[in-house]
Amino acid sequence: MKAIVHTGPRSIEIREREEVVPADDEVRVRVHSAGLCGSDAHAYKYEDGYEWIPMPRIMGHEYSGEVVEVGDDVTDFSVGDHVVEEPIHDCGSCFQCKNGQPNVCQNFEITGMHNDGAYTEYTTVKPRDLHHIPDDLPLGQASITEPLSIATRAVFDQSNVTPGDTVLVEGPGPIGVLVAAVADAMGADVIVSGLGKDTEYRLPLVEQLGIETADIQTTDLEDTVETRTDGIGFDVVFDTTGHKSGVEMAIEHVRKGGQVVVVGLPGAPSEVFMTPVVRGEVDVNTSYGSTWQNFEQAIRLLSAGAIDADAIIDRSFSVDEPTAAFEAFLESETCKPVFSFTDI
Repeated sequence: MKAIVHTGPRSIEIREREEVVPADDEVRVRVHSAGLCGSDAHAYKYEDGYEWIPMPRIMGHEYSGEVVEVGDDVTDFSVGDHVVEEPIHDCGSCFQCKNGQPNVCQNFEITGMHNDGAYTEYTTVKPRDLHHIPDDLPLGQASITEPLSIATRAVFDQSNVTPGDTVLVEGPGPIGVLVAAVADAMGADVIVSGLGKDTEYRLPLVEQLGIETADIQTTDLEDTVETRTDGIGFDVVFDTTGHKSGVEMAIEHVRKGGQVVVVGLPGAPSEVFMTPVVRGEVDVNTSYGSTWQNFEQAIRLLSAGAIDADAIIDRSFSVDEPTAAFEAFLESETCKPVFSFTDI
């Protein structure tokens, strides 16, 4: 079977691998569509924090597919079922798992990093890590369930956003776009900020979704705060930039008594002056990964048409030339590349 294999820093190859066979407690899934996300791009560059990934490794953890074979002990899934995988596998036995926090499990494993992933034609999965996809949801759209589940957690669980709130989302990457789309769908007044490099593809994508944008390299965000919030500041700011300046900027533009939710992973320490944060009683929260419930929320949003998946997904990149997708992603020339492995 064909597979996209990570072989080293900024090095990926197309290789033929032996077809996988499910164990008695697994199912075999024919991959339909598999997306590229920020963590895949960081791993592709082999940045600090990703150097533990063993090479060679089949990448990919956001995908949708069809069950084509079930192990003898499997009862929850049948051949023909459409599914998505929860790629962060918790251990189920550590304190966090028992405490209802499996997304921050002490002993987690991630598909495509700790073990081979979904950038291939077939993969095997344990049923506990799968979700059923309803028949009315196309598999191509379902491929963004995993990143959308991260957004549903950030907005529904980790933030205080309510309809009518003013919301700033910093960063128009995949998670930022989906966070903005979820907040917009629930009736918040959303604006997404980006940099000059985002004006070619990512900010126009956000505008296509009907959400306002701001290029902070040509627009003074203070003016936006003045016009959008009467100078008070945003009710909630989501930092999805993955840069240390994101947290600092979020604190500058949130209102007193407002909330900052950090979703991106800054690669360097931030220097935050905490006195105005304390005096303003600003709630600084974080959001990491997602849970079973967040996946179900994401599936329902997609099935209801509340998220324009077809606008967000970029299908222009070929499985046979994956490097182009990674390099375009790193240059902000695309937002959510999705590789198509089958046409079912």
